[in-house]
Amino acid sequence: MNKTIRTIAALALTFNLTGTALAAQDSISGEVKKIDEAAGKLTLKHGPAKSLGMEEPMTMVYRVKDPAMLKQVKVGDKVTFEAEEASSGYTVTKIQKAK
Repeated sequence: MNKTIRTIAALALTFNLTGTALAAQDSISGEVKKIDEAAGKLTLKHGPAKSLGMEEPMTMVYRVKDPAMLKQVKVGDKVTFEAEEASSGYTVTKIQKAK
């Protein structure tokens, strides 16, 4: 019984650490270049975004999932963000100022 509990605990810890590592890989580092509140978009200059299939650094315009995100940042801010691809283009789903 005790060995089973230890095995389950070890597996749970392994899966938790793996999930955390995968989440960190989805984060993209970049810099805010332009904010267009009226259109709900921002321009980001960023490094490789492997989660989006982008191997090279680039500057792109992204839609934002929630327009309130645009008030959290200003032009020139270094940020980390997550994005997803949709039929209408790429959408930022999470953004925060880099530390």
